[in-house]
Amino acid sequence: MHTRRKMMTDSAALAALLAGAGLLPQAAQAAWSQAAFEAKTLADAVKALGGAAPAESKDVTINGPDIAENGAVVPVGAASTLPGVKRLLLMVEKNPNALAAVFDVTDAVDAAVNTRVKMGQSSDVFAVAMMADGRVLYAKKEIKVTLGGCGG
Repeated sequence: MHTRRKMMTDSAALAALLAGAGLLPQAAQAAWSQAAFEAKTLADAVKALGGAAPAESKDVTINGPDIAENGAVVPVGAASTLPGVKRLLLMVEKNPNALAAVFDVTDAVDAAVNTRVKMGQSSDVFAVAMMADGRVLYAKKEIKVTLGGCGG
């Protein structure tokens, strides 16, 4: 008979085994993501993730509202139809930590993501595509916030 204690013990042992084998992405990616998420600018975050200087491109699209009534939950998305997208980023320029989200993608899936971000004030929001060939492409959109979500 399985008890709750036995299940918790087994789960902890399994997590330790997976982490030791490098199969838990959070543990494996902690080193690069911390520097990127602490970056204050688009260029610094891209550099922390091993990317080149970003260039604006019509091949990257960003979607989101022109005006967000509540900065705590602003729906935004990033997409690119180019082949070779390896990573999509969403960044909010005026947030204390500009990098809001990182998505690793492959050619097996459409390079298109949607999520909700927190915005403390009106700001430019960037959708960034990091390419397999080393290029870093972005699009930006200004989103006005009428009620701040980051305590601002």
